[in-house]
Amino acid sequence: HCRHSGTGPQRHQPQARGSGPGGARPRARHREGGPAMNDFRKIGIGLTAFGAGFTALGVLLLFNKGLLAMGNVLFLSGVSLIIGAQRAVRFFFQARRAKASAFFFGGMALVLVGWPIIGMALEAFGFVNLFGDFFPVAISFMRRMPVVGNILSLPILKDYVDKIVSANKLPV
Repeated sequence: HCRHSGTGPQRHQPQARGSGPGGARPRARHREGGPAMNDFRKIGIGLTAFGAGFTALGVLLLFNKGLLAMGNVLFLSGVSLIIGAQRAVRFFFQARRAKASAFFFGGMALVLVGWPIIGMALEAFGFVNLFGDFFPVAISFMRRMPVVGNILSLPILKDYVDKIVSANKLPV
């Protein structure tokens, strides 16, 4: 058995590129709000979808306040992860969106307090006023989906959907 005592020649371990004597290598970061689909955005999309699902289930089950509250928390968490916490705060608390945000968050508070019907009515009004500018973009995206696109192309819905999309092209 040959044992190395540490006094012989040492093997040189190459340093990782970009790492200096001070420590770890700097990581490449995507700027917040960039087009890259990172893990936070993927999780945020899932949370937002689950929030919408819990909210829909809460409404279907006669305004179950537990499901509605879970839907609200998941939706807000998802939006915050999709666009980032700072951008979410800036979005909700802009001066021109103050009234819509007050209705939206006031409705959430009423749901949590125990008045789910009035809370959901206020929340729906605030939601439409906050996110209404994004509806044309969302509908344009849904038109390209396989099953949903066929449904939106039905003669009954086509005229109504065309009015929504032509009203505003982009929310920016």
